[in-house]
Amino acid sequence: MTGAGSEVELAVGPVGHGGFCVARHEGRVVFVRHALPGERVRAVVTEDRGGSYCRADAVAVLDGAAARVSPPCPLSGPGGCGGCDFQHVDPAVQRQLKAQVVAEQLRRIAGLDVAVTVQELPGGPLGWRTRTRLAVDATGHAGFRAHRSHTVVPVPVCPLATPGSMEQVLARRWRPGTELEVVADDSGQVHVTQLRPGRPPTQVRGSGPTVRYAAGRRWELSARSFWQVHPAAADALAHLVGQWAAAPRGGTAWDLYGGVGLFASVLAGQVGPTGSVTVVESSGPAAADGAAALADLPQVSFVTGRVERVLAGLPGQPDVVVLDPPRSGAGHQVAAAVTARRPARLVHLACDPAALARDIGGYLEGGYRLLALHALDAFPMTHHVECVAALAR
Repeated sequence: MTGAGSEVELAVGPVGHGGFCVARHEGRVVFVRHALPGERVRAVVTEDRGGSYCRADAVAVLDGAAARVSPPCPLSGPGGCGGCDFQHVDPAVQRQLKAQVVAEQLRRIAGLDVAVTVQELPGGPLGWRTRTRLAVDATGHAGFRAHRSHTVVPVPVCPLATPGSMEQVLARRWRPGTELEVVADDSGQVHVTQLRPGRPPTQVRGSGPTVRYAAGRRWELSARSFWQVHPAAADALAHLVGQWAAAPRGGTAWDLYGGVGLFASVLAGQVGPTGSVTVVESSGPAAADGAAALADLPQVSFVTGRVERVLAGLPGQPDVVVLDPPRSGAGHQVAAAVTARRPARLVHLACDPAALARDIGGYLEGGYRLLALHALDAFPMTHHVECVAALAR
């Protein structure tokens, strides 16, 4: 191996966490994208900083796996758009690969041997993405960045995006160097926000709030408030949280990293008017959206701030705590602080298997045990997977 740009022939091994498979060449580990376990491929080294591993793209399949399919987007392969990892894989096998990654991370990091199945959500593997972030290149064309690169790859269409949401955005020119956030809401309206360095976001398409329907409610939110990207994910996750939280009537629940209060709305129904639900959310606009959306539920209150900073000051003894942290996870400090309050039940959501395993490990150290884990394929064609774990003292 002679560094980036060199070609190697690889016997591809198991899937790894991050959208690649693991191979070995001349005593070194190779993280190879666009391959499948069991294949033999010719690959081009894309990144080599020395040390024990390098990165590569499979550019030719010498002996293919049965699960290999033709990608629906011609720009998804080596050197193209970096948004998808598994377009070359049969969707059912994509879910199997994700399940293997989740199980391996739980085993390696948390010491748990858990059988994992990734559930398919309704709607199929394409046309599901309701929120899309685009970059604009030097010529004013919008596109996606290449994998591990700032290079913008202009695209004529994105097969993952909600039909009708991207065509007008991709057809016109934009200010070079800006970014665009495209949101298709549940009322059929498309909202486009232009993001320019050093300036406030500017909404250039769409009017009024974004409309969502989930957990039996209509939500009116600002365009940039967080919401699940897959149109079926919010309802599916709210159902799981409600099932596993089982907050008692008149009880106390905390919804940490609670966003606009999707799970708080479910918890509020469980604790009833004599109970309390406290939502902690670091984004002021999201907390304001949530407070307005749940104004009919006086048992719900919002605290704006970072969870690790406000957790110690939260009142009451929680019966259940729901946590939906960002991709990096809650972290040891939060896990220790939550378990120290000794709630009967924890429900933890994660979109990164390694962060999930680290946080579960923290709960185990705090005297909790894993009751159940459910994984959803909320991001088809990518390596991402949404997991929900239930734990009890």
